[in-house]
Amino acid sequence: MQTDIQTYNRNQSSSDKEICDKLSEIIDSQLIESESKIWHAHPVWFLNGNPIVGYSIQKKGIRLMFWSGADFDEENLSIRGEKFKDASIFYNHISEIEIKDVLRWLQKSKEIQWDYKNIVKRKGKLEKLK
Repeated sequence: MQTDIQTYNRNQSSSDKEICDKLSEIIDSQLIESESKIWHAHPVWFLNGNPIVGYSIQKKGIRLMFWSGADFDEENLSIRGEKFKDASIFYNHISEIEIKDVLRWLQKSKEIQWDYKNIVKRKGKLEKLK
């Protein structure tokens, strides 16, 4: 796990830290070729410079977000962004994490991608990469 992400996780409450550690462990195991870092104040994993998945602490819980998740056709990723192609799920306890679901979503995140890397250059317009 990347050092800044370890620090981020360590700075959370004990129950949130447990969730964050589990999520980062799962993500790191599946996105081996990714780059991970703290981006806009929370952990994010990138493939070829394109943001793929990340999590953040919010009032509703820990939000696991997939940047292209709206196209995954996944019932449990029901919190969708209004402007982009993201989809999320919130966790409030480690027991809520269905590992097989997260593994499936991570696989889809490699196969289905919108080009967020160049969104500024395209003046907010997204193009599908995969």
